[in-house]
Amino acid sequence: MQRKLFSFGSPYEKTFGFSRAVKVGNVLAVSGTGPIAPDGSTAAAGNPYGQAIRCLEIIKQVIEDAGGQLENVIRTRMYITDASVQDEIGKAHGEFFSDIRPAATMVVVKGLVRDEWFVEIEADCILD
Repeated sequence: MQRKLFSFGSPYEKTFGFSRAVKVGNVLAVSGTGPIAPDGSTAAAGNPYGQAIRCLEIIKQVIEDAGGQLENVIRTRMYITDASVQDEIGKAHGEFFSDIRPAATMVVVKGLVRDEWFVEIEADCILD
């Protein structure tokens, strides 16, 4: 099967050896996506809801770049650093996926790549 890589311009993609997303056949796997602003800083610093929205915006963009749409998402994984913000993260997730309702997992982790991040999100998608 043909493999296609999608970049979002992160300087870490080449250094760490990963892609924002990988398409094999009609499956698109979107890597863990943090709340990165266009200038490389952390988007919505101090705001778990805003950070989740930014992660989901990036995920939506790469899915569309690959020829898909959010309606094709079958699974998401949310890694959060503080259980007390789960409702804020869940609210953002619901705004993107309330009608789609993919299989979803939310896990509390000790930390993420940047200390100021509350959330990182992954998604799997089936393309038409």
